[in-house]
Amino acid sequence: MNKYKIVLEYDGTNYSGWQAQKNARSIQETLIAAARKFLGVPVELQGAGRTDAGVHALAQVAHLECDRKVNGDALRMGINDLLPASINILSVENAHPRFHARHSAVARSYLYLIATRRTAFGKKYVWWIKDSLHIGKMRQALKVFEGFHDFSSFADKRMEKGASTTVQLESARMEEFGQIIAVRLVGSHFLWKMVRRIVGMTVEAGRGRSTAEDLAGMLRAFSDVPARYTAPPSGLFLEKVLYEGDRLPDIQPPVHLL
Repeated sequence: MNKYKIVLEYDGTNYSGWQAQKNARSIQETLIAAARKFLGVPVELQGAGRTDAGVHALAQVAHLECDRKVNGDALRMGINDLLPASINILSVENAHPRFHARHSAVARSYLYLIATRRTAFGKKYVWWIKDSLHIGKMRQALKVFEGFHDFSSFADKRMEKGASTTVQLESARMEEFGQIIAVRLVGSHFLWKMVRRIVGMTVEAGRGRSTAEDLAGMLRAFSDVPARYTAPPSGLFLEKVLYEGDRLPDIQPPVHLL
């Protein structure tokens, strides 16, 4: 059996998410179909993380297993020729037999983009906030989330029963790029809707409707408030999956949004 590490980008606007589902169009199933058609043999493909419906990726990682041995560049170009324009494989390389896209990962980074003006070109990739935002208060709010916490207030109730809601959030930062605010969260893993609810409450802090102290209280005891302020999926990107020895670059939003 041959194993390949695949890095890809995608526009998740018209997909049900990464995970293959019945009666829904997913990134995973679209990739599998293209790979099977190109290789002419059955394939197994697993991703490093499950992005939700409407969420994008700048560098999702997957591993592909099949009986056929193929040059990495040939595999990349062959599958890309069969994929829709909304999915693009960036690189393919031979992987160690024990490599696993999800289990081998040591951290993941998500980028959320907020626009402070109406945009004709980036509408599908940002959350446009019409209100004035206090950047200092947003930075204070984000700092509250760093560290090891119980994020049950920020997770969807439909999580797997009995699953742990504690997460080590290594970094929560934001940078301004003109009229784009980029929020980056880096952690060992993330709970369902956790990133979007952290961003939603950070925006509420920027609007002056919530404080860092309020958010700290939501980490100490369960609150259903964050669920009411879940940020839309349009602005969320799986930015990078990190493996042993990897480093994150400086925060930078996709160039077409600047």
